[in-house]
Amino acid sequence: MTEKSAPAGQPETATGPIVVAVDGSPTSLQAVAWAARDAALSGSPLQIVHSIAIPASFGPGLAAGTAQPDWLRTDGEQILTRATEVARDIGGPDLDIDAELGLELIIGDMLVRSETAGKLVAGSRGRGALQRGLLGSVSSALVHHARCPVVIVKSHAATDPVTARRPVLVGVDGTENSEPAIEAAFAEAHRRGVEVVALHSWSDTTGLDISMFGWDTIVRAEHTMLAERLAPWRERYPDLPVTLQVVRDNPAKSLLEQSDSAQLVVVGSRGRGGFAGMLLGSTSAALIGSVECPIMVVRR
Repeated sequence: MTEKSAPAGQPETATGPIVVAVDGSPTSLQAVAWAARDAALSGSPLQIVHSIAIPASFGPGLAAGTAQPDWLRTDGEQILTRATEVARDIGGPDLDIDAELGLELIIGDMLVRSETAGKLVAGSRGRGALQRGLLGSVSSALVHHARCPVVIVKSHAATDPVTARRPVLVGVDGTENSEPAIEAAFAEAHRRGVEVVALHSWSDTTGLDISMFGWDTIVRAEHTMLAERLAPWRERYPDLPVTLQVVRDNPAKSLLEQSDSAQLVVVGSRGRGGFAGMLLGSTSAALIGSVECPIMVVRR
């Protein structure tokens, strides 16, 4: 199974640089590793960003452009050097890497970058008494407010040879809200040369009488719906193996169970019944704090 770029005429999810926030913690370095591999596969430049701005909640606060303590700059430069080494090891000698020491607060900086980025990548938590809270708040802010897909990396980057052969898992709710996630999942799986597992989790919370219609009938109808949602993407990627799964269970629980055998989980930002003003669907929110593999949240 080989990793490859999408052939001519097929869309790539990434349309700009892959931007990763780093603070030197093991989790953020895992995020760098994931971002570097993704950038290499998609042919995108990689931007590694570390902020030395101090939020006002940790003291009087230092505004952008204010002279920072020397130790912050020295620490920041060391963090970027280490992160660049990780990215180079994973992405190879030809990967275009730009490491930036920022004076802006990291959340605002990353959200501005999301306007033109292909993806934002962050670890699920940071380091130390100061940074542990910061990076957790970064990942939360990004999945709620970024304008591009956001990948949150928790305990591992899924770049080792065994994990890298696992499928890409995508949650499909049967509405147009999941279309961007389906598109992203097919593109990511194609680049990695792995299977797509499309999971549709159905439950009877709508009040449908199972005893009247029969579970087998419902499964067939839901399976047909899932196949129809995937049909345009299977036509666009005819050589990509795809497995369809329909289960009667809570969507977050079903995806969490399947994520143990996936290298990446892809979900939409809002699910079935989501309101236009909602920032993040309940399934996506539940999974971000639960899955061990990287998770991508794709906004409409």
